[in-house]
Amino acid sequence: MTTPASTNNPAGNKASAESEPLSLNYLLLASPLGTLRLWSNGRQLVQIEFGDRKAVPEGSRQQGDAVLQRGGEQLQEYFAGTRRRFDLPLAPQGTAFQQSVWRALAEIPWGQWRSYADIARAISRPRAVRAVGAANGRNPLPIVVPCHRVVGSDGSLTGFAGGLEMKRYLLELEGSLRHLKA
Repeated sequence: MTTPASTNNPAGNKASAESEPLSLNYLLLASPLGTLRLWSNGRQLVQIEFGDRKAVPEGSRQQGDAVLQRGGEQLQEYFAGTRRRFDLPLAPQGTAFQQSVWRALAEIPWGQWRSYADIARAISRPRAVRAVGAANGRNPLPIVVPCHRVVGSDGSLTGFAGGLEMKRYLLELEGSLRHLKA
């Protein structure tokens, strides 16, 4: 993982004197949750959005580069229940703290969940529970970086970018909902 995706510019690209800005490609994917928009810089998956109504940044292209094709295939396998881990090059944009939270999220196995406090302890910041919640909410790669697997300390379902019904669906798909206060 690397550095912050903004809503207006999913890759958070910044041109430098030495490099050309990366062009953004996107793929619209039909899923049981509705349309997902996957964003790629051509080399890495940088963001997944729920729905397709947001404005597309100028210069973006709807095309299926290899990363988007692999991402779409792996998400379809996930929804079919045949994929439990994603194997994709990722470049979510965020602060160093957010990156550490997202790395911890990526370690939560299929069918399991953790509390925000568990994640705070996992990144050696046990008092940063609220900051972990904020970083979880800013995860630009939901599902692939499984922020839906984080719940309240009492096992209750808490916020999710796609809404609690989507979170409930994902946890049910993974078989972990029965262990929670849903």
